[in-house]
Amino acid sequence: MKPMYIAECVRDNLKGYLSDLGGSEPDGMYDMLINVVEKPLLEVVMQHADHNQSKAAQWLGLNRNTLRKKLLEHKLID
Repeated sequence: MKPMYIAECVRDNLKGYLSDLGGSEPDGMYDMLINVVEKPLLEVVMQHADHNQSKAAQWLGLNRNTLRKKLLEHKLID
């Protein structure tokens, strides 16, 4: 999947989200979007890294402890 395709999907969905608000002002969009995108990103990367946190952290450009914290936040590990 090309990064531009992902950007287009995000852009189109955000436009739809704003349209669905029917004139109401959005609140907390940044955190909402990060949370919506982060969990599936972590799920897919962990699966492809055979649940090796060190490898996944390297692929994501994160410190292993940061990855572990995010995995816990999203309840992807105990």
